[in-house]
Amino acid sequence: MQQRRLGPFSVSALGLGCMNLSYAYATPPAPEAAAAVLLRALDRGINFFDTAALYGFGANETLLGRVLKPHRSQIVLASKGGMTGINGKRVIDGRPQSLRRDCEDSLQRLQTDVIDLYYLHRWDKQVPIEDSIGALADLVREGRIRSIGLSEVSAPTLRRAHAVHPITALQSEYSLWTREPEIATLKACRELGVAFVAFSPLARAFLTGTLRDPQAELEAKDIRHMMPRFDADNYAKNLELLPGYRRIANEAHCTPAQLALAWLLAQGEDIIPIFGTRYPQHLDENAGGAAVKLDRHIVARLDALINQQTVAGPRYNAATQTEVDTETF
Repeated sequence: MQQRRLGPFSVSALGLGCMNLSYAYATPPAPEAAAAVLLRALDRGINFFDTAALYGFGANETLLGRVLKPHRSQIVLASKGGMTGINGKRVIDGRPQSLRRDCEDSLQRLQTDVIDLYYLHRWDKQVPIEDSIGALADLVREGRIRSIGLSEVSAPTLRRAHAVHPITALQSEYSLWTREPEIATLKACRELGVAFVAFSPLARAFLTGTLRDPQAELEAKDIRHMMPRFDADNYAKNLELLPGYRRIANEAHCTPAQLALAWLLAQGEDIIPIFGTRYPQHLDENAGGAAVKLDRHIVARLDALINQQTVAGPRYNAATQTEVDTETF
């Protein structure tokens, strides 16, 4: 697979987001099935793996530690702190002492001496960003982490953080149907030399064309039930975008999922999409998206078809939106 630069690292153009192997979308797969997905990713040339302390309240890091430890020298390993599970509840805590604790716990679960890219999972707005980044900078100096990332922050917050210590990557949601990074953060990343890691590049399965009725098809605890775009009325409107989208995929000789990933890769060499899946066959399909080349006419048609003006519903509900620091339309 082609490679892209992520700070000091060379990573596969597509990375694997590992959250749904342990958390959030559906009943997690059996440990053996989850391990098969991770190993299949390695076989397909993927060397960038993304996890977090929050995912499964440590279970996802434990999974990666067990399965990927023998391959540690071959991979770039990313995790996140500052948002964890405590007593069964999700807690955002960016205090320096908490970030140090989170990092030490992650190192143990991941069975590694150092984490290549360690993100502040959410900016704790009760703590100055400079204090949180200062704590992570201490971990860099101590050799516990190699580089620092931020997740779901705005361009001004990125600039404040970068003034304390160089930021290697900003991770946020980006896809055809989530264009908020185009407001300001992509521009800021490029000015500062920060890579952009795009999560949910398949629009939480919408752009695969396989999810027809979220209310009926998704498990009760699936986080998409709390997202306005998956409400019955909004989703019915969004489904109207798919016939035209499928026609473009056919013209590009790829699947809808591959088209979504190829569109993101075409947005710039500094963008690294991380997709998630629980199935080896879907991993094979998605990995093939790195080989799809789109001409400018197809990119323009996709931009016109699916964008912030044609998609129904905001990406987060009001309560969740207060937890992030991203720009919104």
